[in-house]
Amino acid sequence: MGWILNGFQQVFTVQNILISLLGCFLGNLVGVLPGLGPTASVSLLFPFMLKLPPLSILLCLGAVYYGAMYGGSITSVLLNIPGEVASVPTAMDGYPLAKQGRAGSTLLICALSSFFGCMVALVLLAFFAPALGRFALSFGPFEYFGLMFFSLACASGLSGKSVTKSLFMAFFGILLSMVGCDSQTSAFRLTFGSFRLLQGFDSIPIVVGLFGITEVLSGIKENVTTVSEGESKYARVWPTKRELKLSAGAAARGAAIGSSLGILPGLTPSSCTFIAYSLNQKLSVEKDKIGHGAIEGCACAEAANNSAAMAGFIPLLALGIPTGPVLAIVLAALIIQGVVPGPLMFTVNIDLTGAVIAGFFIGNIIMLIMNIPLIRFWVKIAYLPYKWLAPIILFLCVLGTLVIRYATFDLWVMMAFGALGFLAKEKDIPITPFVLGLILGKSIETYFRQAAVMGFEKIVHHPISIVALVGGLALLVIFQIFKEKVHD
Repeated sequence: MGWILNGFQQVFTVQNILISLLGCFLGNLVGVLPGLGPTASVSLLFPFMLKLPPLSILLCLGAVYYGAMYGGSITSVLLNIPGEVASVPTAMDGYPLAKQGRAGSTLLICALSSFFGCMVALVLLAFFAPALGRFALSFGPFEYFGLMFFSLACASGLSGKSVTKSLFMAFFGILLSMVGCDSQTSAFRLTFGSFRLLQGFDSIPIVVGLFGITEVLSGIKENVTTVSEGESKYARVWPTKRELKLSAGAAARGAAIGSSLGILPGLTPSSCTFIAYSLNQKLSVEKDKIGHGAIEGCACAEAANNSAAMAGFIPLLALGIPTGPVLAIVLAALIIQGVVPGPLMFTVNIDLTGAVIAGFFIGNIIMLIMNIPLIRFWVKIAYLPYKWLAPIILFLCVLGTLVIRYATFDLWVMMAFGALGFLAKEKDIPITPFVLGLILGKSIETYFRQAAVMGFEKIVHHPISIVALVGGLALLVIFQIFKEKVHD
């Protein structure tokens, strides 16, 4: 423990505190703007960080990373516009809660859950990083495929009134994720001769259309006056005892799942969040409310995406293996500085490692303190006249879509999926399985093909995969039988 305490002594300088504060602020700002996300923001800051010492680089880029993960929840809850893909589950439950006049308590739960998720992952980083890093390497294609199939089965079984419709939407999402260049053969597929589809569909325009544009169309149809239908009580920020009780359990589940999966290379925070959200829906005492305005859904999603983001530093520091693009940039910055992450980080560079962990603890406290007072300001957005708010939503949707590739084609994709989302909402067709299939589709295909190359008969040596596959199929059958009985 001495090396951690020594780390706190190194971090408590004016420069390091200001760097953490700046990183949190920039991360929140980036998270609020749809389409930018932590990867783009870290990439833009990367060249300016190279003249700083390694500790300052890690503190700033880390603060931007977890700041953006939380910032995405703000527009998700208030405007139904996910700041990034990992915030989609938060929008599913957060926006219906905002419409009920509970935006303040929802944002506070999101902030507390994000903080809790980061703290859980940091404890794992401080005490178990080397062992967990080695455990992460034991997962192969069979385990990854089984895990993703199980989460897809949970989402399909629990969403909507028909398992068949949910499965169709899930496979539709997977199909769209396959458009473009095959990562293994480099062949183009499902492009129909269009050069615009050679790079495939970016998930951000689709997600922004499904949530932001759909909400504007629904608001016009229903002739709403404000987002929130509840009383304009800005002081109503603190959640009730029941909300806290439900959220505490969901946040614990989200943090446990997010931090466990976040150490696995190839699983991004968005993938971990959807998996945790699906599993939490299965374990929840109020399964029917998840996805339609359950505060525990927001708690689980925020705890999962922040714990997964923070847990990614475990294999990075312990083994030198980045779990996603953001951490790959951090790795490059450290190598340029002459610091090579790996086992030596916990021996030769133990002082730097302790300071990084201590800095992340302090940075998350700064983020929480900075955001709680702002909740009252953010909540007022939900009570703006809709005739003012709708143009703002449209502007953010267009901005978030254009900043990705600066392509007008993405705008057409956004509008098309906005219309499809509106029709799906009118026909009561679930969107959750589609989004999950879209996000996990490429990974599911990759791990399936890798398992096929290794030989499917070898699955007998992978009990985790067997349990996940059998459990997923069993859940689909059980939910189908249950829903048929309910309708009868």
